[in-house]
Amino acid sequence: MAEAHTIHVDIVSAEGELFAGPAAAVFVAASQGDLGIYPRHAPLLTLLKPGEVRVQTPDGQEHHFFVGGGALEVQPNKVTVLADTAMRARDIDEAAALAAKQRAEEALQDKGGHMTQAEALAELSRVAAMMKVLKRLRDQRG
Repeated sequence: MAEAHTIHVDIVSAEGELFAGPAAAVFVAASQGDLGIYPRHAPLLTLLKPGEVRVQTPDGQEHHFFVGGGALEVQPNKVTVLADTAMRARDIDEAAALAAKQRAEEALQDKGGHMTQAEALAELSRVAAMMKVLKRLRDQRG
C-alpha cells in the first residue's frame, strides 16, 4: 500500500548518481516554470533550467539539490532527472560561485575576452540560481 503513495526518483549527472529512492513529492525548476510531481503523475518530458530540485521523502525529510540544467522525465511511478551538472545544495561553494559571477560580469564588459556574451549571460543565470538555492537553505535553517 505504501508504494501507491511514493514515486521512485533518480537524480544523475555526468559525475554520477546523487539520489535514488522513494519520494512523496519532487519539485523542479522546469524551462516553462516550476513543477510539483507526485505519485501517478502524467508522463512528461521537459527541459530543466538552472535551479533547485527538492525531494520530499515519505518520512517527511527534504533533500535539496542544485542542477545547472538538463532534462526531466516523469512516468507515473518514476522521476528521472538527467542534469548537466548537479550537486547537493549543502555542497555549494559560495565563494566559488561569487568568483564565477565576477568573471562573467567582467566578460560582459570585455568583448574580446575568453567568454562569449552568451556564455557570460548563461553563467550569470546559473550563479543567480545557485545563490537562490543557498538563500533558501539559509532561510530554512533560521
